[in-house]
Amino acid sequence: MQAIEIIMQPVKDRQKAKEFYLGLGFKVLIEATDPHGDTWIQMGIPGTDTSISLAGFPGIICATDDIESEVNNLRSRNVEVGKIDDTPWGRFAWFKDPDGNSLCFHQKR
Repeated sequence: MQAIEIIMQPVKDRQKAKEFYLGLGFKVLIEATDPHGDTWIQMGIPGTDTSISLAGFPGIICATDDIESEVNNLRSRNVEVGKIDDTPWGRFAWFKDPDGNSLCFHQKR
């Protein structure tokens, strides 16, 4: 893992939440329809690398340059990791911590 890339912040109303975070000084980095038909809103504070996603569930997305190696490493330690999903936004692999919190590796294209 290289860094925490995105913290998924669960919200009830993504547009209302977007307006709130804009008022705090966040900027919209991405606003697009995701593969599930929802709006993916990713926001960040100018000059920083970590961003938030106004999402339907919580999660932490960590950047990696080698998703296969990361997944194999976790599996060798008996951590259940989902399949690697190839998307237009990169490659993703989801897993959970012992308390059921969602984490994800993301390898950019």
